[in-house]
Amino acid sequence: LLEEWKNEMKEKIDSINQILPTTPAGGFDDAGGKAQAVRMWIRSVLDDIVRYKAQHHSLLNEVATTLQLDLPNDVVNKNILPFLELP
Repeated sequence: LLEEWKNEMKEKIDSINQILPTTPAGGFDDAGGKAQAVRMWIRSVLDDIVRYKAQHHSLLNEVATTLQLDLPNDVVNKNILPFLELP
Protein backbone atom coordinates (compact mmCIF):
# COMPACT_ATOMS: atom_id res chain seq x y z
CA LEU A 1 0.00 0.00 0.00
CA LEU A 2 2.81 2.42 0.84
CA GLU A 3 4.48 1.68 -2.47
CA GLU A 4 1.18 2.39 -4.24
CA TRP A 5 0.85 5.75 -2.45
CA LYS A 6 4.45 6.60 -3.31
CA ASN A 7 3.89 5.81 -7.00
CA GLU A 8 0.66 7.82 -7.08
CA MET A 9 2.41 10.84 -5.57
CA LYS A 10 5.31 10.54 -8.04
CA GLU A 11 2.81 10.57 -10.90
CA LYS A 12 0.98 13.52 -9.37
CA ILE A 13 4.23 15.47 -8.98
CA ASP A 14 5.23 14.68 -12.55
CA SER A 15 1.81 15.73 -13.82
CA ILE A 16 2.36 19.41 -12.95
CA ASN A 17 5.49 19.35 -15.10
CA GLN A 18 3.37 18.17 -18.02
CA ILE A 19 0.59 20.72 -17.44
CA LEU A 20 2.53 23.94 -16.91
CA PRO A 21 4.50 24.15 -20.18
CA THR A 22 1.30 24.22 -22.24
CA THR A 23 -0.76 26.44 -19.92
CA PRO A 24 -1.03 30.17 -20.68
CA ALA A 25 0.61 32.41 -18.09
CA GLY A 26 -1.97 35.19 -18.01
CA GLY A 27 -1.48 38.93 -17.88
CA PHE A 28 -0.66 41.58 -15.27
CA ASP A 29 -4.27 41.94 -14.05
CA ASP A 30 -5.12 38.28 -14.62
CA ALA A 31 -4.00 35.47 -12.32
CA GLY A 32 -3.65 33.38 -15.45
CA GLY A 33 -3.90 29.76 -16.27
CA LYS A 34 -0.62 28.72 -14.67
CA ALA A 35 -1.64 30.08 -11.26
CA GLN A 36 -5.01 28.37 -11.53
CA ALA A 37 -3.39 25.12 -12.66
CA VAL A 38 -0.96 25.20 -9.71
CA ARG A 39 -3.82 25.89 -7.26
CA MET A 40 -5.85 22.99 -8.63
CA TRP A 41 -2.78 20.74 -8.53
CA ILE A 42 -2.00 21.67 -4.92
CA ARG A 43 -5.63 21.02 -3.93
CA SER A 44 -5.44 17.62 -5.62
CA VAL A 45 -2.19 16.74 -3.82
CA LEU A 46 -3.63 17.83 -0.46
CA ASP A 47 -6.79 15.78 -1.08
CA ASP A 48 -4.63 12.72 -1.73
CA ILE A 49 -2.62 13.32 1.44
CA VAL A 50 -5.82 13.57 3.50
CA ARG A 51 -7.06 10.33 1.92
CA TYR A 52 -3.75 8.54 2.61
CA LYS A 53 -3.77 9.77 6.20
CA ALA A 54 -7.33 8.47 6.74
CA GLN A 55 -6.44 5.08 5.22
CA HIS A 56 -3.29 4.90 7.34
CA HIS A 57 -5.21 5.74 10.51
CA SER A 58 -7.77 3.06 9.68
CA LEU A 59 -5.02 0.47 9.20
CA LEU A 60 -3.40 1.46 12.50
CA ASN A 61 -6.71 1.03 14.32
CA GLU A 62 -7.14 -2.38 12.72
CA VAL A 63 -3.69 -3.45 13.87
CA ALA A 64 -4.26 -2.04 17.36
CA THR A 65 -7.46 -4.07 17.67
CA THR A 66 -5.63 -7.22 16.61
CA LEU A 67 -2.84 -6.54 19.09
CA GLN A 68 -5.32 -5.89 21.89
CA LEU A 69 -6.82 -9.31 21.27
CA ASP A 70 -3.46 -11.08 21.11
CA LEU A 71 -1.31 -9.32 23.73
CA PRO A 72 -1.74 -8.78 27.45
CA ASN A 73 -3.65 -5.60 28.25
CA ASP A 74 -0.80 -3.88 30.12
CA VAL A 75 1.58 -4.32 27.18
CA VAL A 76 -0.93 -2.82 24.77
CA ASN A 77 -1.88 0.08 27.06
CA LYS A 78 1.70 1.03 28.00
CA ASN A 79 3.56 0.43 24.74
CA ILE A 80 1.28 0.31 21.74
CA LEU A 81 -1.68 2.63 22.20
CA PRO A 82 0.46 5.68 23.12
CA PHE A 83 2.47 5.11 19.94
CA LEU A 84 -0.70 5.17 17.86
CA GLU A 85 -1.76 8.57 19.22
CA LEU A 86 -0.41 10.41 16.19
CA PRO A 87 -1.17 14.09 15.55
